Amino acid sequence: MLADFRVLDLTWVLGGPFAGQLLAQLGAEVIKIEPLEGDLSRQVSSHSTEFAGASGFFLSVNRGKSSIAIDLKNPAGRTVIYDLVKIADAVVYGFAPSVPARLGLDPASLHAINPKLTVAQLIGLHDEPPYSEAPAFDLVIQAMAGTMSVTGERGGAPVRVGYQVADLAGGLYLALGCVGGMLKSLKTGRGEHVQISLLDCQLALLTWQAQNYFISGDVPAANGARHPVIAPSDIYPCADGKFMAVSPTGQQFWKKFCEAIGRPDMADDPRFSHPKSRVANVGPLTEMLIETFRSKSSQEWTDKFVADRIPGAPVNNVAEAMSQPLAKLRNMVEELDHPGGEGTLKFLGNPFKYSSSRPLSYPPRRGGQTREVLERICGYSPSAIDKLIAQGVIYQGESNDATK
Repeated sequence: MLADFRVLDLTWVLGGPFAGQLLAQLGAEVIKIEPLEGDLSRQVSSHSTEFAGASGFFLSVNRGKSSIAIDLKNPAGRTVIYDLVKIADAVVYGFAPSVPARLGLDPASLHAINPKLTVAQLIGLHDEPPYSEAPAFDLVIQAMAGTMSVTGERGGAPVRVGYQVADLAGGLYLALGCVGGMLKSLKTGRGEHVQISLLDCQLALLTWQAQNYFISGDVPAANGARHPVIAPSDIYPCADGKFMAVSPTGQQFWKKFCEAIGRPDMADDPRFSHPKSRVANVGPLTEMLIETFRSKSSQEWTDKFVADRIPGAPVNNVAEAMSQPLAKLRNMVEELDHPGGEGTLKFLGNPFKYSSSRPLSYPPRRGGQTREVLERICGYSPSAIDKLIAQGVIYQGESNDATK
């Protein structure tokens, strides 16, 4: 784990903060550096709690962090950042490519202060004109990367993935790149600059679709829930109006599946007896399965498939996904006391299951740990901090603890 590593998180909104939260879930001390007005995501969600600046958007990706608020355009604020950089293992940021140099936060400037530092940079497209200043929103990245072209119903309009897959995948790669840089520094004593492009990440996730295109020249297309080269691997409506997703891949599972749905005759039907013949005859196979699945409810099919170890499950909505027994068994729903004394609030759990893992702390207030961090880490005196606050260089918010 990363218990002895300190990361300065200068990102905002979703992808970058998601990376910072992942690093916190891996055990790192993550200090969120916000502008004086706070991370934009504190205000952008349609859902929020009464806790100040606590939009659902912000709450989702900022647990386990301290927050300090600094005016990065002020030379005195830059001095504060440099003092933090001296004792940090990594800095992660998501500025437009031209911004770090203007702020004195480019890799060369930071490595001059701390040669062991990892600088992990998230960009949208590329770091050279005309792409460097182009806005790179999640929808735009999904469109450019071909993601939308393979999402949705066959012959229908392109469809975006239902969550911000471009932003979040970029955050995953950013966190992984940051860990790699810190490990290199630990081995060699030399810092690293890693750059992650949102577009690169989406292109990389095309994996076998892109590889098949390179081999054959055939352009992948949207196919609904149906797998393009495996059959059956699709969703089917049940008697209660819900859908079941099933994918009995391989001959062993295919035969068990046919038995489980009460159609053992299908296992030896020449149209369906071989994986390639099932793909070639996926139309009539689908019609038969639709008729079969409509004979029982999704719960009946689920119970049957669990008992017979068949690869199938109901298509859950978000509420059902969060309340299913596995989410509780895997501790993927955590409940924390509200810092405002307003009861508890649920959060997503930690996918990294280390034996020593503990729930992350509640997301911080804007600048809530400014004084504590600067005193503890940089050795600033209370009077020096008071002066910076009075000058408008830093903002001291109310800490989470102060509201309990």
